[in-house]
Amino acid sequence: MEQKHNSGVAARTPLKGPFAGRFADEARFFRAWVENPKMAGALSPSGRYLARAMASQVNPADHGPVIELGPGTGPVTAALIARGVAEERLIMVEYDQKFCELLAHRYPKAKIIQGDAYDLVNTLAGHVNGQAAAVVSSLPLLLRPNADRLRVLADSLGLVAPNAPFVQFSYGFMSPLPRNGHATGNLQRGPDAHTAKLGHVHFESRRLPPVLRNIPPAHIWVYRQTPAAASA
Repeated sequence: MEQKHNSGVAARTPLKGPFAGRFADEARFFRAWVENPKMAGALSPSGRYLARAMASQVNPADHGPVIELGPGTGPVTAALIARGVAEERLIMVEYDQKFCELLAHRYPKAKIIQGDAYDLVNTLAGHVNGQAAAVVSSLPLLLRPNADRLRVLADSLGLVAPNAPFVQFSYGFMSPLPRNGHATGNLQRGPDAHTAKLGHVHFESRRLPPVLRNIPPAHIWVYRQTPAAASA
């Protein structure tokens, strides 16, 4: 009987399934990073464990849209939908045109806005009705000046309902938003909580346990208005 030898064809077979999709997304993300590293901020999209941990901070029962900043190829978007947030409730602000086209194909019921998240009030003008249930951000805040970071926070907290979260991840250990300096009236609340007055915005920040299964490991920070700010 003739023995058949492995010709190596299987090794050249195109990848299929979720792994292929992940590989393609990483390639897209890498190209975006090469073209504009300050906007992309990372070489690859958020991993599924990080995406799930971020989405877990959003209560799908809360009313209003969920705003996602810098969704990229959509890993956090998918986690939000799996969490129970209806796709049509999602408003995504993405700077990269190619990512916007990809997101529109993957999430046709969501509202996708190509624009600058660091000018959020103008970018979302006319697109948000009522108070949002949450803002979930994958923006590379550490690459931006303090003034840009603070504007994103202030604009986001101005869009959400009182006590609703602004969720941000960071690869650094420290908060991606200033905890001193530009903030005044600081009040420490334990090792992972902080209350401050930032201009007219009072906020509380909390660091969640690190997501060690993400590569590289990441921290998630949750910022909320304090009652004083919500009633001001």
